Amino acid sequence: MADDDENEKCVIVKQGAAEWMTTYSDMVTLLLCFFVLLMNPEAIDGARMELIMYSFNGLGPLAGGNTLQVGELAELGNSIMSMPSQSKGMGLDQARKTAVSLFKPEIQSDKVKVTEDERGLIITLASDVFFRPASAELNMEQARGILTKLADLLSMDDLAGRTFRIEGHTDSSPTDPRGPWPTNWELSAARSANVLHYLTDFGVDENQFQIMGLADTRKEVEQDDTEEARAQNRRVDVVILTEGHL
Repeated sequence: MADDDENEKCVIVKQGAAEWMTTYSDMVTLLLCFFVLLMNPEAIDGARMELIMYSFNGLGPLAGGNTLQVGELAELGNSIMSMPSQSKGMGLDQARKTAVSLFKPEIQSDKVKVTEDERGLIITLASDVFFRPASAELNMEQARGILTKLADLLSMDDLAGRTFRIEGHTDSSPTDPRGPWPTNWELSAARSANVLHYLTDFGVDENQFQIMGLADTRKEVEQDDTEEARAQNRRVDVVILTEGHL
């Protein structure tokens, strides 16, 4: 009798997750694969992909990922400096898709780059295509088609009322102090101004623009001791600003 009483008191504990979790996990995996297949990789930039990947942090048997939404994601524990694209503003999605489609040949040939960060949507123009070395004069044979497309993009109805900023950048090579550009500050500012002048010729509203010369203070490549690295740092960025960066 004592043995029978002990058997009745024993409770069998099943190890691991419930059986229904297997089916549920399969369904979630299939849904994820479905939405990945729907995604067009040409219409999404690296910063937005990084945001999506951050949203899956913490996935496990007892915890879910973070909610993915436009705006500040405080639960991620990241600042704008550690995560390049958390506050993108509203209404730039269509402009980004249009830019990627419009500049597809130039993106493939590295003449134009379309990205996003906390400032807004950025159209990067390779300086070697637009300007001769140490010059602010536009090479219109190379630049005319790209500037025409850019003017069409910035004249979209979706961007009416937006503020645009043209940022000129140089590499760290010094200019000739006896020439027209004593330093890279004057050179980068002149390049920004000349891009604006030609864009207004192609129909944009100059009242929507700001211009800025940044010299070599914001490099794409920190160590620009090679010609390839210097070429990446010589560029002009046209930024469609979010409301927080006017």
